[in-house]
Amino acid sequence: TQIRELDESVQKVEQLFGKIRETETVPLEDLREEVLPTVQKITGGSGLSGLLAALQEKDDFTYRHNLSVSLLSTMLGKWLGLPEEDIARLSVAAMLHDIGKVRLPAELLKKTDLTDEERAELQKHTLFGYEMLKNTDGISEDQALVALQHHERMDGSGYPNGLKGEQIGLFSRIVMVADIFHNKSSRQAGGGDSPFYAVLQHLDELAFGKLDPGPVRVFIHKTMQFLLGHEVTLRDGRIGKIVLIHPHDPIRPLVQVGNEFIDLSKDKTNGIEKITE
Repeated sequence: TQIRELDESVQKVEQLFGKIRETETVPLEDLREEVLPTVQKITGGSGLSGLLAALQEKDDFTYRHNLSVSLLSTMLGKWLGLPEEDIARLSVAAMLHDIGKVRLPAELLKKTDLTDEERAELQKHTLFGYEMLKNTDGISEDQALVALQHHERMDGSGYPNGLKGEQIGLFSRIVMVADIFHNKSSRQAGGGDSPFYAVLQHLDELAFGKLDPGPVRVFIHKTMQFLLGHEVTLRDGRIGKIVLIHPHDPIRPLVQVGNEFIDLSKDKTNGIEKITE
């Protein structure tokens, strides 16, 4: 049922983005009435199954990406303890983070091997998106900034303005995590369809440098909790089960192999190769 609801919401997102492409205005009420209830419903549960279903590869990646980033950002906002009103605004901002792409040629968006000129053109979607949202009644400045800032990085290496740390809004820092997670998890994003655990490792590596460590740590910790009891293959080839998540090092849990317990936070030579179920 959740997957069907998600697929229906993706279709609605596609229709809304079609309207935006034609009119260059954002039908905010339609978005709030037709799509956000599904986001709230799916993220209202305790598990991640709905979110993981949203990541499944389909041929409507662009629209599924917008919905998935909204779902992941909403869930992360809840985990961070944001007020309900802020979470509702974050859901909208995350859904519209890539809205500026409607002003770019479809052929450019489909290309994976970009020239420097094409890359510079693609990067303008952040400026276009900000401009569109700033001129939309009912959208606040921190929501509009998500479209502008979601490719900024904490160390100043991002675009379009090379902002650092606290110069980047909180909503933008949350959406960055969701955006990278979904891109890396999805074959069609050019992210290479990395295995789920490899994506978490990638986020962990970015947590001190490019991404805000606060949202990243919470995201990894909560996601790893969801993997408690799951079977994993270790680097040494043995198969075990995750039995404990360390609050200080959630990416390297305690794993039981037969009667033996392997604490990956202490044994740095070993690690999880993949989640096997």
